[in-house]
Formats: sequence, C-alpha cells, structure tokens
Amino acid sequence: MKYSIVFSSVLIALSLGACDKSTPAMPTVVTVPVPGPAGPTGATGSTGSTGATGSAGNTGATGEKGKTSGDTVIVVPPSPPAR
Repeated sequence: MKYSIVFSSVLIALSLGACDKSTPAMPTVVTVPVPGPAGPTGATGSTGSTGATGSAGNTGATGEKGKTSGDTVIVVPPSPPAR
C-alpha cells in the first residue's frame, strides 16, 4: 500500500511536468477611425427667390352701428398740481 501511494504521486508529478503549457494568444488590435477636428467654414450660399404673394383675407366681423344721444360723459384727467 505504501508503494502505491508513492508510485501514484511520482506518476502524477511526472505527468503534470510533461504537459506543455501554451502561451495565451494575444488579441488582435483593431484600429478604429476617429473623426478629426472640424474644417474651415464654407462660403455662404446665395439668397433664394421670393415666394408667391398670398391671397387677400376675408372681411372681418363688424360691430353694431353707434347710437346718438345726449347722455355721453367725457372724463378729463385732472391737471398736475403746481409746485
């Protein structure tokens, strides 16, 4: 029994030592285009043509005709006080 434990531990050590440890693959670098600074402002465009004139509107609502009578009161604001 004691030889089997020693034998199995030596066998495990040899089998693990014989494994070739592979190096991990490095990820590939992908360059991403980044926008640069804004360029100079372009020239101003030409003025557009004038649009067509619209049609005339309808006549608005009219009020009642005024009535004449002698009971009209005119309010005059007071004159400013003298200094």
